Amino acid sequence: QVQLVEAGGGLVQPGRALRLSCVVSGSNWISNAMGWYRQGPRKERELVANIRGGSTNYADSVKGRFTISRDNGKSTADLQMNSLKPEDTAVYYCHADVFPPFSVRSVEVWGQGTLVTVSS
Repeated sequence: QVQLVEAGGGLVQPGRALRLSCVVSGSNWISNAMGWYRQGPRKERELVANIRGGSTNYADSVKGRFTISRDNGKSTADLQMNSLKPEDTAVYYCHADVFPPFSVRSVEVWGQGTLVTVSS
């Protein structure tokens, strides 16, 4: 059984930084692409950043401020968020495309979400 565990959300003032962490807790599961999504008030869920191998993608609204990174050995994906703005306020969800052992069929897994509130 695979599970994504998110941590690092909280309340921060504009201009500050926050780091989110996502851990794939299942044993012997191989993660392919991983990413972070968010859903703010009155907003649809949107892609913030994802990473596959050495390639990364970012939403235009966070480019230059956010950085996604992976640690394959620890099965984690972190999102470093700098220069936070009030419009970054949202529930952030980790997403992973993973393969069970010896499987060629991937499974999509979502975390439960962690709340980030940017306010003075």
